[in-house]
Amino acid sequence: MSELILDLARRLVVGHKRDGRSIYDEQAKRELVLACREPGASIAKLARDCGVNANQVNSWVRLYERQLAKSTAPSVDVVDAKTPAFVALEVAATRQEETLSMDMQARLPNGVVVDLRGCDMQQALAMIEALGRMRCSASKKG
Repeated sequence: MSELILDLARRLVVGHKRDGRSIYDEQAKRELVLACREPGASIAKLARDCGVNANQVNSWVRLYERQLAKSTAPSVDVVDAKTPAFVALEVAATRQEETLSMDMQARLPNGVVVDLRGCDMQQALAMIEALGRMRCSASKKG
């Protein structure tokens, strides 16, 4: 176990309620959630190392991701039924050299289809990385 995780485990629980439930330090919770979101990180292992139930940490991660999505989502007051859900976006090339164009389609378990036609490798890589960081379940529940 690394020194950072040991330090985090020491700072995480700041007290207990009358019924025995733990009271957690908000900054330490945030650090644990960010550690769980690192590539290759295991929520169960980090939770075990910090002495917290993995389901509790998983709920903190989901809450963080919901808050992150809410803060980065564009605010739309009125949605017109005729307005398409996706809008074409032109991306100006940053280099003078010719880029390799490709077609990509991803079908997510929740039924969403991401269709990128004519994107370059950098755009495809950015999209794959973004999709890889998202939590996704096989169910179609909201």
